[in-house]
Amino acid sequence: MNLKSERRGIHVDQSELLCKKGCGYYGNPAWQGFCSKCWREEYHKARQKQIQEDWELAERLQREEEEAYASSQSTQGAQSLTFSKFEEKKTNEKTRKVTTVKKFFTASSRTGAKKEIQEAKAPSPSINRQASIETDRVSKEFIEFLKTYHKSGQDIYKQCKLFLDTMNHKRALSIEEQSECAQDFYQNVAEKLQTRWKVPPEKVEKAMDQIEKYIMTRQYKYVFCPETTDDEKKDLAVQKRIRALHWVTPQMLCVPVNEEIPEVSDMVVKAITDIIEMDSKRVPRDKLACITKCSKHIFNAIKITKNEPASADDFLPTLIYIVLKGNPPRLQSNIQYITRFCNPSRLMTGEDGYYFTNLCCAVAFIEKLDAQSLNLSQEDFDRFMTGQTSPKKQESESFSPDVCLGVKQMYKNLDLLSQLNERQERIVNEAKKLEKDLIDWTDGITKEVQDIVEKYPLEIKPKNQALAAIDSENVENDKLPPPLQPQVYAG
Repeated sequence: MNLKSERRGIHVDQSELLCKKGCGYYGNPAWQGFCSKCWREEYHKARQKQIQEDWELAERLQREEEEAYASSQSTQGAQSLTFSKFEEKKTNEKTRKVTTVKKFFTASSRTGAKKEIQEAKAPSPSINRQASIETDRVSKEFIEFLKTYHKSGQDIYKQCKLFLDTMNHKRALSIEEQSECAQDFYQNVAEKLQTRWKVPPEKVEKAMDQIEKYIMTRQYKYVFCPETTDDEKKDLAVQKRIRALHWVTPQMLCVPVNEEIPEVSDMVVKAITDIIEMDSKRVPRDKLACITKCSKHIFNAIKITKNEPASADDFLPTLIYIVLKGNPPRLQSNIQYITRFCNPSRLMTGEDGYYFTNLCCAVAFIEKLDAQSLNLSQEDFDRFMTGQTSPKKQESESFSPDVCLGVKQMYKNLDLLSQLNERQERIVNEAKKLEKDLIDWTDGITKEVQDIVEKYPLEIKPKNQALAAIDSENVENDKLPPPLQPQVYAG
């Protein structure tokens, strides 16, 4: 394997994680490097500009059609009138398409489209029952939580119900516009909590977390990986890409983690479990919590390996390695769901926002991974990607041509013996652990049995007397004759 003499490692300047507008918040690749606040401002400007251009185009087309209609009416007579009406109808169709943009800002009453979406995404009865149980549980928890807010709690509940009704009417809109509605709702409720309802700052964050949990538990099945987007296509592309990169080793990424240390190996397994578990959560905040737990396990693994606190330059390569090793399901859909419907304050600041931004960078790095990123030659990279060879096989063949076959075989045998020794030690340790668990289990069962016997002692009752025969009474006093004996009579 032709590696360069100096390994560069994966380095991302912390300034690159921040919003490119310079506001100081964390940016996001899904928002073209902006933070949530700046992205919404840019999005509104672009949308208003597009609306204005559409209106100008519609007015220009209408003027042209009217002029054409007037000229054709004066020159062509009755036959051209029919054609002009056809042109006018076509212009009206174009204008109607343009004015549809304006209708996006009002409540939609297109129940037919809503029914089609519901029928197309109708889940199985078992999933419906499970979702209904979880929804009921979250509703009860939300109501109990709002009771501590007294009068303002009732207003918060009314605002949430109004928002859910609005989202049900706007379900036919694009996912970006539904996301805009959710972000506006978060911002308005946070402002009302601080100004109108006079909620203390330390309670505002808790209230926003509960509000997000309540509304997104209900909206999850409609807004997570909707059919109107290409999220599912991106998920399949990322999964296919990660499978093709199965040969990437920690050394290629300069990952400062030694998995031969049992504690480090456990941390790596926990990190992979957390990143995979993210897909099972329904609330954006819970998905972020899984990313945070995964990241903390990574930092612990690096700290144990290096015997010193981990740095940001160590964290990102290890996170990339964890994603490659775990291949989390529906990774892009989860990232998009968090980006669209999470409380923006969580993504802009704090450790949740920092870890989420690094995860987005890790996915972007995997999508663009090439030979230069791994310090490989293009020839080796192509052979690894096509499966013609693997790094491990090539490492075993990296002896000099002058080395005799005996030395090669000796090193190969030593390597096998080392692997067998490690496996044997692992088996012995597991066997001792199993033996200890069995002894503890036996002692526990014995103690439980003794406790039960002492609490409920065994009482042996006397045996019931057998029922007497029907004619067993007064046998001695009846003086019955002896039984008849068979006799033979002469014929």
